[in-house]
Amino acid sequence: MSSPGPILHPTAIIAPGAELHPTVQVGPFAVIGPQVRIGAGSSVGPHAVVEGRTTLGEKNRVFQFASVGAIPQDLKYAGEATALVIGDGNQIREFTTLHIGTSGGGGVTRIGNNNLFMAYSHVAHDSQVGNRCVFANGATLAGHVEVGDFVTLGGLSAVHQFTRIGAHAFIAGGAMVVMDIPPYCIAQGDRAELAGLNVVGLQRHGFTEEQLARVKDAYRVLFRSKLPLEEAVARLRADFGGQPEVDRLLDFVTTTKRGLAR
Repeated sequence: MSSPGPILHPTAIIAPGAELHPTVQVGPFAVIGPQVRIGAGSSVGPHAVVEGRTTLGEKNRVFQFASVGAIPQDLKYAGEATALVIGDGNQIREFTTLHIGTSGGGGVTRIGNNNLFMAYSHVAHDSQVGNRCVFANGATLAGHVEVGDFVTLGGLSAVHQFTRIGAHAFIAGGAMVVMDIPPYCIAQGDRAELAGLNVVGLQRHGFTEEQLARVKDAYRVLFRSKLPLEEAVARLRADFGGQPEVDRLLDFVTTTKRGLAR
């Protein structure tokens, strides 16, 4: 016995070639392009548009009026065959915009699993977003941005192109991020600066007291001791080498290209 097809509102427009799992639901006046693939248990709300070479995994929810897979807002884009790849369990709220990549940036904009994109948030071309991140209303990534796991971006915050944000970081509302934000840190302000550690977030994500103590020590040495960065890193590798939470921080700060917010 064949399985029933997707649940499609009669006013939805599904282009020939689109691949929708039989459990997908598509609401009124939604538009699905010919190169789109949507996985099991996902839904696309009224008036939403999913286009381009876009793949959505399982159990994603695209809310009304979202724009997923449009071409980049980049004048260098010349129609090349690039893609947007989205994992599982994401919520893409109203008027969110997620764009495909460019040939100059690797060709793929990639989003992980279980992220929340609140209304009017934006992920530009070639950006890479991890898992379980929260983009509050109006949070914006320029092109080529890398965002680690468990990152929170406050409302109306913006991140400059080619900037990295480390795992478990917290970007305050309205922050303008122009340099790399290390893992575990809070950043705030116009030309954002570090304002301490995201202790509450780390506790919520299961960091033990011993791990928190090591992260606090590493933060003090890196950003409060006034030691040169190379000397601070050497000291921490000697004291805490092999501790995964410290190694993650040191690996991030020693591979920065834009420089670190301090």
